[in-house]
Amino acid sequence: MTTIEAAAPPVASRSKQALLLAVICMGQFMVLLDNTIVGAALPDMQQRLHLELTGLQWIVDAYVLLVAMLLLSGGVFADRFGRKRVFLAGVAVFTAASLMCFLASSLGWLIAGRALQGIGAAALSPASLALLAAAYPLPRERVKAIGLWAGVSGIGLAAGPVAGGVLADAFGWPAIFLVNVPIGLVLLLAGLRILGESRSPNAPAIDIPGTLLSVLGVGALTYGLIEGGSRGWTSAAILGSFAAAAVLLAVFVVVESRRAAPMLPLRLFSRRLFTVANAAMVVVGFALMGSTFFFSQFFVSVQGSSILEAGLQTLPTSLAMVVVSPWAGRLAARFGFRSVVTVGLVLAGSGLLLLGFVHADTGYLNVWWRLAIVGIGFALTMSPLTGAAIQAVGPHEVGLASGISSTTRQIGAVLGVAMLGVVVRARESGGGSFESGLDRAFVVAGAVTLATAVLTGVWLVRSSSSAED
Repeated sequence: MTTIEAAAPPVASRSKQALLLAVICMGQFMVLLDNTIVGAALPDMQQRLHLELTGLQWIVDAYVLLVAMLLLSGGVFADRFGRKRVFLAGVAVFTAASLMCFLASSLGWLIAGRALQGIGAAALSPASLALLAAAYPLPRERVKAIGLWAGVSGIGLAAGPVAGGVLADAFGWPAIFLVNVPIGLVLLLAGLRILGESRSPNAPAIDIPGTLLSVLGVGALTYGLIEGGSRGWTSAAILGSFAAAAVLLAVFVVVESRRAAPMLPLRLFSRRLFTVANAAMVVVGFALMGSTFFFSQFFVSVQGSSILEAGLQTLPTSLAMVVVSPWAGRLAARFGFRSVVTVGLVLAGSGLLLLGFVHADTGYLNVWWRLAIVGIGFALTMSPLTGAAIQAVGPHEVGLASGISSTTRQIGAVLGVAMLGVVVRARESGGGSFESGLDRAFVVAGAVTLATAVLTGVWLVRSSSSAED
């Protein structure tokens, strides 16, 4: 069935069209900047708020968890209730939450603010891309606009570590959140005047039961993994959280399998290519976010760098991703999903393993290239894996497949921060140092990534022979 969308208001001029694109891209920039700017400021948060590792994990995972679980629903909200309305609502929530984080005087308030930021980002991000697609109906112009949107997103990722290091070093960690406030206010004022409203009259109903069950289920699992090391793995709270996660996620599967318009259509996972691509994407999120969570902490706590220096030292990973990502799709089109994904996972896994042998006295000249290899490897995997997931579905399900791919990556990120933190704490509780715990975490992330490279290569051969070399 062809979806008939309400036409966006005509663009009066090229200058107005440029302003519209600028507003959309700036909203996405703000969200992507926040993905990496916080990591650079974690050591300062730890010092000023006197936090343990679990506190830092919650600061990151509270945000990523809400983004992961609400991303698909955010896209449906935008299509159903109006993309401009949902985009501006996301901007407003994200901006208010950023101010809340800036004013937070305790870990609890900071985590609450981060969770609200995640809700805002989950509305803003899919609505921004939908607005862009509606504003550029001609395919050639739309491709150029999406390319610019993706490029600005990459700049946000790359700028995060440097901006976080500069702001946290000069003014303290609250400044990394304050920077979002003027951006958000400008976006609200400009968006009200410039953006045109559009929606899809055939958008599906909101899957409220599926959304709530997914948030609670993955949230309970995350709680158990993060708090287990400090509360005791056999304590009633931790065992109860794991049991609750199992029950909630089982109910989620049952509910989704019976709904006419589920948030996550489980039937798509009957297609091997789709399942393999998303399983690999979980590992990408796990290893990438789980390892980058510790990068600044390694440079500050182990090598004695300043927060500003650490922000600059982590830059090779994000810069490599920005440079290589635009080429990944082209390489996959030429050489096939399997080849590019396998090479990317091997590079990323090897880089992480090599980071596991970096110590306090290792010179930076012998560190930066390992970070770059990690960035190159993951950049080569993400776009082709999304392409493989899209290849496995029909033309009318392309947007859904892309959204699920982003969601699985975010779920992997939540689990990566939680589980690699378990590895670090286990090493410390066994008499090891924080440095040795980080080494083991990088090795685990690398080993999981390399194992996935082998399995994904084999499975993609079996499931996508018609789309491969």
